[in-house]
Amino acid sequence: MRQTALIVLAAGQGSRMKSDLPKVLHAVAHAPLLIHAWRSGERLAPARTVIVAGHGGDAVESAARAHDPGVAVVRQTEQLGTAHAVAQARAALDGFAGDAFVLYGDTPFIAPETLEKMRAAREDGADVVVLGFEAAEPGRYGRLVAEGDRLERIVEAKDATPAELAITLCNSGVVAADAETLFDLIEQVGNDNAAGEYYLTDIVALARAGRMSARVVVCAEAETMGVNTRMDLAAAEAAFQAGKRAEAMANGATLTAPETVFFAHDTMLGRDVVVEPHVVFGPGVTVESGATLRAFSHLEGCHVSEGCTIGPYARLRPGAELDRGVRVGNFVEVKAAQVAEGAKLNHLSYIGDARVGARANIGAGTITCNYDGVFKHRTDIGADAFIGSNSALVAPVRVGAGAMTGSGSVVTQDVPDGALALGRSKQVNKDGFATRLMAKLRAAKARKTN
Repeated sequence: MRQTALIVLAAGQGSRMKSDLPKVLHAVAHAPLLIHAWRSGERLAPARTVIVAGHGGDAVESAARAHDPGVAVVRQTEQLGTAHAVAQARAALDGFAGDAFVLYGDTPFIAPETLEKMRAAREDGADVVVLGFEAAEPGRYGRLVAEGDRLERIVEAKDATPAELAITLCNSGVVAADAETLFDLIEQVGNDNAAGEYYLTDIVALARAGRMSARVVVCAEAETMGVNTRMDLAAAEAAFQAGKRAEAMANGATLTAPETVFFAHDTMLGRDVVVEPHVVFGPGVTVESGATLRAFSHLEGCHVSEGCTIGPYARLRPGAELDRGVRVGNFVEVKAAQVAEGAKLNHLSYIGDARVGARANIGAGTITCNYDGVFKHRTDIGADAFIGSNSALVAPVRVGAGAMTGSGSVVTQDVPDGALALGRSKQVNKDGFATRLMAKLRAAKARKTN
């Protein structure tokens, strides 16, 4: 199998987005459009990848290197068309021998299986392979003039004749060819057209004139969805979520109200996970088999082991690691904390920068006071410890195995294993004081009313 290189075009300004952010960095399911498009191509195991940046190039380069520090990023300083954009990748692919695939950073949903079909067409002898689709409304799309899968030429809508505009087989823009052949054809592309641009699409006619073969591979129109406006972005998000929900259920998860659950691009659910309504996933979440995520919970950057119960109205933040059978209840927030098997955090608590031992019980209103205004500090709670309601554990502090804290305690010193810590003022009762006080207040209210 020949080596593969990816050329991902990400230079456009995206003026219709009405944004200071480069179009390809707008997110679907918490990942930039650019990364979605790039990941499709990664299934081809490319030997090299080149990102062609332009508008907002520094931000695009930063996002690209966050995904792959070794990626080549080149700049298209003038927006002279798609052929000109691809040409900017030539130097970065110097010495590369193999096929180049041209992808688009604003077209996030090309299926890896579709790209595999294009590679198969190349291996079957096609010099140039173009991805096409049958458009419900061809409109502004370029038309593919073909006989069967044999492609003769591509005509841009603005340059097409009425007969060509009647064609419904349209161009996605995605192209595969031998890299050297691709760049040689691009050198021959001119800009004698209505837009005065160098069209990548012209390489098909040039290839045919040079007695090379060109073939079209057809995919579903939904794969070619491009994002040019905020409405397009919302449609792309909806399409991703619909697909991800269906995938989760096909893999054995239960979503009781699927349309209310929102996934991130990398959410992973095990079998027999139950997801109740209005659960939202941020990036980096893995939920193992048999866990239950109750309504209105938010999870991000966390790992939930089998048999855990989360929520309702719980928040798991990055670094939350929950072992088997952990219970995190309503209005509980967990951040950068390891919670061991069978521990219970049932009500109205914040556990941050901490370790909670196996079977520990964290009472309602407990707070780990982890931040002193400059540094974060850790709290360590031992196995089988019982933390009384409304306890404030002022880190750094350790509560030992089997230890207890009295309700309402402020714990500032380590508590030995098996000990009881009381960190509150002694209660004082003043007989009759409440009755006298209320009588005085009511009399004052009566005077004010009169």
